[in-house]
Amino acid sequence: MTADSAAPTAAPRNLVRTGGPKDDSSWLEHVLGWTLVVVVAMFVTQIGWL
Repeated sequence: MTADSAAPTAAPRNLVRTGGPKDDSSWLEHVLGWTLVVVVAMFVTQIGWL
């Protein structure tokens, strides 16, 4: 196998989505995500891990 044949090619457009973030995420997802971050941070500080 040569370096040319092992080079990655452009990804096909028909890949299966894995449920990760999308390009058109709504503002509600951002608000809920940051709310979760704040709640976890408050929990960690209250139990003394930080």
